[in-house]
Amino acid sequence: MARAIVIILDGLRRDLVSSETTPNLVRFAEEATRFTAHRSVFPSATRVVSAAFATGCHPARNGLCGNTVALMADGRLGLHDVGKPEFFPTKRRLTGVTLERPTMAERLADRGGAVVFNNVSPGAAYAHDPDGFGTVYHRAGSRGPGLRAVAKPLDIALGIDGDRAMADRFVAEAVAGEAALAVLWLSEPDTTQHAVPLGSPDHLATLKAADAIAGRVIAAVSERDEDTLLVVGSDHGHQTVGNVIDIDAFLVAEGLKTKGADDIVVAPNGTGALIYVHPDRAESIPAVERALRGTPWVGAVFSGDRLAEVGQAPNAGLAIAVSMAASDATNAFGVPGVSVAARPAAGKADRLGCGQHGGLGRFEQSPVLMIRGRGFSAGEERTDATSIVDLAPTILTHLGVPHADLDGRDLHAPLELHGEQRS
Repeated sequence: MARAIVIILDGLRRDLVSSETTPNLVRFAEEATRFTAHRSVFPSATRVVSAAFATGCHPARNGLCGNTVALMADGRLGLHDVGKPEFFPTKRRLTGVTLERPTMAERLADRGGAVVFNNVSPGAAYAHDPDGFGTVYHRAGSRGPGLRAVAKPLDIALGIDGDRAMADRFVAEAVAGEAALAVLWLSEPDTTQHAVPLGSPDHLATLKAADAIAGRVIAAVSERDEDTLLVVGSDHGHQTVGNVIDIDAFLVAEGLKTKGADDIVVAPNGTGALIYVHPDRAESIPAVERALRGTPWVGAVFSGDRLAEVGQAPNAGLAIAVSMAASDATNAFGVPGVSVAARPAAGKADRLGCGQHGGLGRFEQSPVLMIRGRGFSAGEERTDATSIVDLAPTILTHLGVPHADLDGRDLHAPLELHGEQRS
């Protein structure tokens, strides 16, 4: 029976995989095909990546544009934290849909099913299956088909101890089970990287601990004589926060919006940001874009048709995407990659000198991808450009499930056979 098993170490950047910190991943690389030009999406943030992974489509088509987004309600734009457990029911109520493209859980509902064990934010977990076609286990609530509560919920904590306990259940229930697709999404090293400097002793200890968890699951999968496609990787990397800028306050100071007004709304996304403009203020978009381009803390600005360059589209009020300035400078522990972060929405912290992501910086756009299984050669390095949206068509191909009209491409085939180039 063909199966696919996916292990994600949230936030692991490619250059931090080494024999010293991640020996199990290094050993797995010898058995798998490594993709060394693999990229995240934009914003390079877990909730966005989760929807892109689940659907095989970029935000422009799957409808989830950020970790924080603005939605229209009663003619007014309002900010919403996608990480909250109630986000997808809220989005369904306001827009009529959760995601605008089918997830792998939906496609596999009558073809072996999908199960997800996830220890990141509730919204990121539920993005894999917001409409209840499969089973999602999460500490904020676990539910099966029809969004019905499961008999045995996932009672764990965020962080490495919770990841370890979750992996125990994943091995016992998902690896030993029969679901066509089983996904294990660890909270580490991302959780620690947001709280301590990259390369610090605490960070390196967490890398080793997360690697040990991955190694145990890889070993459990390897013990089974099955036609399994085993995908091991991450969703994004991290940059060190060198400065924090309040974009909303900047627009107020520039006279482009009134403090507290909801006609222009900034949705901070770590080292990226999305700016929504009410249709009644559409004429202000060029001025906002010019002002942003004139600052030293902005790396790139996209609006109108150029939003397509980062997988976005000018829909539902989204007008401008911003990637904050990034450099290859090193932090106190010699780890390269420093970025400006957008000041988070009220109630959230952003720590100078610690890790963050969301933009187009070199290291936040350097996630890990390794694939072992039918059609992938042991020890091979692939240097063609790949993205998280490529995993859905690759997995569905392995499972023999028809699929069409996805943004991603099946990685079983070399790039030149697709007759296209990827940015």
